[in-house]
Amino acid sequence: MAIVSITIKQEKTIVNNMILFDDIGSYPLPKDVKKEWVQEAVKKKDPNFLNIIKDAMRQKIDAGVDVPTYPQYQDMNEQFLGIINDDASVEEPLLVLKDRARIMELEAIEDVGAEYYKNTGNKLNIRVCVTGPVELYLKQFGGTAYTDILNNFAASIDRFISNSIDNAKNFRISTISIDEPSIGINPQIMFGDSDLIAALEKASKTASSHKIDTEIHLHSPLHYKLVCNVPSISVIGVESAASPSYLDLVDKKDLSDNDKYLRIGVSRTDIFNLSSVLNEKYGINVWKEPKRLEEIVTAMETPEIIEKRLEKAYALFGDRIKYAGPDCGLGSWPTQEMAFMLLKNTGTGIKGFLKKQNRATV
Repeated sequence: MAIVSITIKQEKTIVNNMILFDDIGSYPLPKDVKKEWVQEAVKKKDPNFLNIIKDAMRQKIDAGVDVPTYPQYQDMNEQFLGIINDDASVEEPLLVLKDRARIMELEAIEDVGAEYYKNTGNKLNIRVCVTGPVELYLKQFGGTAYTDILNNFAASIDRFISNSIDNAKNFRISTISIDEPSIGINPQIMFGDSDLIAALEKASKTASSHKIDTEIHLHSPLHYKLVCNVPSISVIGVESAASPSYLDLVDKKDLSDNDKYLRIGVSRTDIFNLSSVLNEKYGINVWKEPKRLEEIVTAMETPEIIEKRLEKAYALFGDRIKYAGPDCGLGSWPTQEMAFMLLKNTGTGIKGFLKKQNRATV
């Protein structure tokens, strides 16, 4: 499999009940580029690294992603902590200065946005993913509970969001996602619900005030009801492709009563679990036989399977589903070609469902 040429295009499907195709963010590096190189490249703003970001964004667009996330190659915590912990970048401990709250990847994809506008006449809609205040707190302080520090992290994240909105020129930020994988999973969280709600509200304040869809990306929906009490968060992400039972934990009435929507996973990204199925099937290590590994996108995560997952989820939640895409990021996938094909299959599956839904409602 090879991506011969990447063209900037984005098909639009007119539907009665629109479900937008997005992705979570991380993406494989090109062949022969090592993760260890990225850290130095970020410090130097190496043009080669910026070109990698641009090309990955073009691939996402060409795969048909309606609202692609800027390509994430940095560590999700260090990307923000590196700035928040820099004495020259804060006005007080852990409270970043707004003009220093910059996401370099967004600056890199301005060129891609300009190309997209030139070719389509429309601004590119993108999704910005930021690491949430709880996740940053746990990374730096573990299981202690200092509310004032949590709130400073939340205020800092809001400044990253605000700065991103203010400086976007050639694209439209249509979704902000706050990544909080530990909520519902990590027993180290010692804060009470009221403190968590207040921090999430503070972190998403600016996005909500700009009427941008504001999502929380959870790895488990166990505490989704907590998020229902955060007025500024409108979308709850659920990784439901690999774990369909997660949808059983969510009550549509809670979503309707609190005016919340879902972002659901319809394609699996747990590459190591997927590859273990092939290992067992063939009695080999498929990581040493890449052609076998490609069966994940040619036979396992097909458009038909993805479409059926969306059908099942829609039967439960109907128009409370606003976004669909891969469960999580694709940074651990072996090649960009395989990641591209998963995105392509995901888009085809979503479009197939939407076309059926259109016919059913005409």
